[in-house]
Amino acid sequence: MHQKMALHTRTHPDHHPGVQRPVVAAVAVGGAAGAAARYGAELLWPTGQTDFPWMILLVNAVGCFLMGALMVTLKLRFPSTPRLVSPLLGTGVLGGFTSFSHYTDGVRQLFEADRPGYATGSLLLTVVAALAGVTAGALLAHAAFRGRYGARDGA
Repeated sequence: MHQKMALHTRTHPDHHPGVQRPVVAAVAVGGAAGAAARYGAELLWPTGQTDFPWMILLVNAVGCFLMGALMVTLKLRFPSTPRLVSPLLGTGVLGGFTSFSHYTDGVRQLFEADRPGYATGSLLLTVVAALAGVTAGALLAHAAFRGRYGARDGA
C-alpha cells in the first residue's frame, strides 16, 4: 500500500478551528460597505433595464483595478499588515463593490429584452475591463514600489 504524500507540511493559520469567525465578520462588514457604495453609484447613475449598463461596467473595472493595486500594495509595501485587512478590504469592500452577479443578471435581462448587441457587448466588455483593471492596478502598484519591497510599514 502506498503512503500518502505530504504535500503541505504546514497548514495556513486561518485553517484552524475557531479562527474563521473574525475573517467572516471582516468580510461581512466590508461587503456591506462595498455593496452600499455600489448602490450609491447606481443611484447617482441609474440605467434602465434595456440600456447599456455603463455604471456596472465602470464599477467592476474600477473595483478590479483597486483590487490589483491593493493586493500588490499589501504584499510589497505592507507585508506585516494585520491578517484581517485583506479580507476586510479585498474580499469584503471590493468584493461587495464589484458585482459580477448583477452584471450577469443584467446581461440576462438585456437578452430577454431583445437587446442582444448590448447583452453581448456588456458580457465581453466587462470581462476585458475587469482583467485590464486588475492587471493595470497590479502593475501600477509594482511600479510605485519598485526598489522599495519589504520597506517598513508606515515608513
